[in-house]
Amino acid sequence: MRLLLIRHGETPGNVLGQLDTAHPGPGLTELGERQAEALPRALVNEPISALYASTLLRTQVTARPLGRALGLDVTVLDGIHEIEAGALEKLTDHESHRRYMTTVFAWADGDLDRRMPAGPDGNEFFERYDAAIAKVAAGSPDAGAVAVVSHGAAIRVWAARRAGNIDMEFAAEHILANTGIVALEGDPDAGWQLIHWDASPVGGLALADPTAEDPMGRSAG
Repeated sequence: MRLLLIRHGETPGNVLGQLDTAHPGPGLTELGERQAEALPRALVNEPISALYASTLLRTQVTARPLGRALGLDVTVLDGIHEIEAGALEKLTDHESHRRYMTTVFAWADGDLDRRMPAGPDGNEFFERYDAAIAKVAAGSPDAGAVAVVSHGAAIRVWAARRAGNIDMEFAAEHILANTGIVALEGDPDAGWQLIHWDASPVGGLALADPTAEDPMGRSAG
């Protein structure tokens, strides 16, 4: 199957540089709404048969224009939400950003026992994200594409560890802007391969926000 992992549109927290991971989370900025509206046109050639969003509001709002265009319901799926920031929640300083991203990319590199301050460790993250993707695969037995609207750090870390042809360094160095897409092919049993990593918003640089302090999408280097 073809798995399209799509980052949600821009949120107020992204603009402010907040580590904003709590439920239900914010909606989208005006720019984020325009980014979401660009998804149907950008994905017009993808044979999408199912559409999922996380339990955080911003992914559900992002998925709605695509769902309307395709005539698909947006299925809210537990397990694909953002990596919880724990004691770093809502912080905006550089050191907190560095600590968060260092922790999650250590998981991608195999240090699964490292724990986010007052938050999860890598084992917990991969257990819930793997379980969610397994549900997606089980519900999509044909060879078409499935779109999953998720979150920046979660997508990058999961893909880095589960795609056989990339690693932690690749994911840490490659940004993933709001509505950027990581496309993989495979399945949970045979494994996954990265097909392409579209770092920019689906509407192109005209829908980018270079002034945002967003820690989840930028390079971790």
